[in-house]
Amino acid sequence: MKSALLLTACVLLLGACRNQGARYPVEDVRLSGATLTDNSQLALGPDQVRALLRQALETRKRFEFTEGKSLGQVRPWRITLELPFTREVLKDDGQHTYAEVGATLVLERFGGDLPERYEVVGLGEIRMRSETPEARRTALREALEAALRQVAESAVLQLSAVDRDSNALVQDLQASDPRIREFALRTLAERRHPAAAPLLIEQLKSSDADTVRRAIGALVEMRAASAVPALIDLSRGKDVGFLQEIVFALGEIGGAEAEAYLYTVAQGHDQPAIQAAAQQALDTLYASRKQHSLPEARGPDHAEH
Repeated sequence: MKSALLLTACVLLLGACRNQGARYPVEDVRLSGATLTDNSQLALGPDQVRALLRQALETRKRFEFTEGKSLGQVRPWRITLELPFTREVLKDDGQHTYAEVGATLVLERFGGDLPERYEVVGLGEIRMRSETPEARRTALREALEAALRQVAESAVLQLSAVDRDSNALVQDLQASDPRIREFALRTLAERRHPAAAPLLIEQLKSSDADTVRRAIGALVEMRAASAVPALIDLSRGKDVGFLQEIVFALGEIGGAEAEAYLYTVAQGHDQPAIQAAAQQALDTLYASRKQHSLPEARGPDHAEH
């Protein structure tokens, strides 16, 4: 009986160890931006913020700081933190003030075939208990800690997605956690997996400009020709700056439909800036096509004799 109980305990312990997931070596934690180096609202020095970030990462139990140790063939990650803003915002119809801190965490790894770079964001929101200087500072620091917890959690999810195979990531697109879905989609887009394109095209309908821009960027990376009609539809009624972004995206994706649209815009748009952007995008498209038509680009099996 005791032997059976011992065996069961060992199996459960082994399962728990497996569920902890891979550990990610970190060689360096950096801070970037003026908000971290000169912020009277937080009244925290860079070393204090770095210590809070490290604590948030260590709490996830998935990051291992190398402290300068050699890891052989293992490539460690470099982590950079930026705080885009620390602010006080009136909410609840102006009845309450909230402290808000935005955090951006950049994960980079070098030494492979290509450098790897991923970005995750967080937003800490804490309602202020009073308007005294001490209460405001306390709320901002609590908001900072909340934002750091968010980016630490998101960093684990992003790196976990990178480690998963594409079939598993396709399954993750149905996960109940929206963060798992987001990072699965990002990673599939990076791999140019066909399952990513329809979801990215759907994101073009979002009311959030950052979401739309990220979707456009991913579709460009994928060279997703299926996105061209949706991008053309998206261009209608947009301001000059955003329309230029769409025009350049179409030039990068290419294809007959994109070329026809860009030619029409370059010839007849009522904004000279848009005409110029469309012509520049066409030039990019033509140059890319010419490069891929060269014998060297097609490879020895397709070279002309």
